[in-house]
Amino acid sequence: MSILKVIELMGNSTESFEKAVENVISQASKTVNNIKSVYIQDMQVTVDNNQIVQYRVTTKVTFEISMQEAF
Repeated sequence: MSILKVIELMGNSTESFEKAVENVISQASKTVNNIKSVYIQDMQVTVDNNQIVQYRVTTKVTFEISMQEAF
């Protein structure tokens, strides 16, 4: 039996939405093991002088936890 946990994380990038998601995974994997999926809940951009300056994503990261961590 496996137990999955879901956490909400936000990430950003000056390059693209894809890079913002990659940043979420990269940073999360430093402290979270066994990441199984990332659901993109929301996407936003910030604009300055009619130019996109930042891509932002709100994600739900799902990862498997061991039975010892669950209880």
